[in-house]
Amino acid sequence: MTKTPRKIIIDTDPGQDDAVALLLALASPEDVTVLGITAVAGNVPLPLTERNARIVCELAGQPGMRVFAGCDRPLRRKLVTAEHVHGTTGLDGPQLADPVMPLQDQHAVDFLIETLRAEPAGTVTLCPLGPLTNIATAFQRAPDIIPRVQEIVLMGGAYFEVGNITPAAEFNIYVDPEAADIVFKSGVPLVVMPLDVTHKALTTKARIAAFRAMGSEPGRMVAEWTDFFERFDMQKYGSEGAPLHDPCVIAWLIRPELFSGRHINVEIETQSELTLGMTVADWWGVTERKPNALFIGDLDAEGFYALLAERIARL
Repeated sequence: MTKTPRKIIIDTDPGQDDAVALLLALASPEDVTVLGITAVAGNVPLPLTERNARIVCELAGQPGMRVFAGCDRPLRRKLVTAEHVHGTTGLDGPQLADPVMPLQDQHAVDFLIETLRAEPAGTVTLCPLGPLTNIATAFQRAPDIIPRVQEIVLMGGAYFEVGNITPAAEFNIYVDPEAADIVFKSGVPLVVMPLDVTHKALTTKARIAAFRAMGSEPGRMVAEWTDFFERFDMQKYGSEGAPLHDPCVIAWLIRPELFSGRHINVEIETQSELTLGMTVADWWGVTERKPNALFIGDLDAEGFYALLAERIARL
């Protein structure tokens, strides 16, 4: 029995790990059909995230992929970025040529609304890899699309691993907590890849060497990107490698059996000075709050890297 590929929209702020997630998706047409890529401000400002998304599409040999620029700042806050992790371009490491493929004229939010209205209800999965500003803006502007979304599979949040941008908050949620609150309360089925799982998807010398040994441009780029942003995390956490956060989202769509988690209630803190942007995950079921998310806690790291290597070697 052949399975029908899932239709997805990737909402992203590339970032090296976002770039690897995009490559994984574009290399897996039997599993996912990428309807478009929407860029948001996050790791770096919007002019860089939309540029980086196009660079990655060209690297994957897909210059016809449609890339849309979205919101350049959070709903109610000043933009916080992460150049300290990803470098000034967001894709620091190897030297990259400017993309040739065009940016679409349409705003990402309009593309999201139009696509969700046009495709049959329950057939489009949203894959946010950055702050949730574009998704929340689309939901606010066109509430009729909310029940049409099949699922949202996102990278963001943390519970046992606590925060990576503040003591309590993970970066993607912290940058736009109001947007995250809208998405988490929307009623759309959610699958959440928090730091709890992504910190188990660590690069190692052998795993990076496998990408380099492919002898292809995408393989070399993945190796150089991971070399670059690995240094920051190894110094910060004292770990032997860096977590590849965002590819977990795409890997879940391809091989969900690599992951395990719990269906629990997750609320977003939007008021507190101390814990702003915290994903308050009721892992132990101590509240009466209704479960709204499959919160992933573990993965088979060997299987995850084997999948990444197999798919990126195709490019």
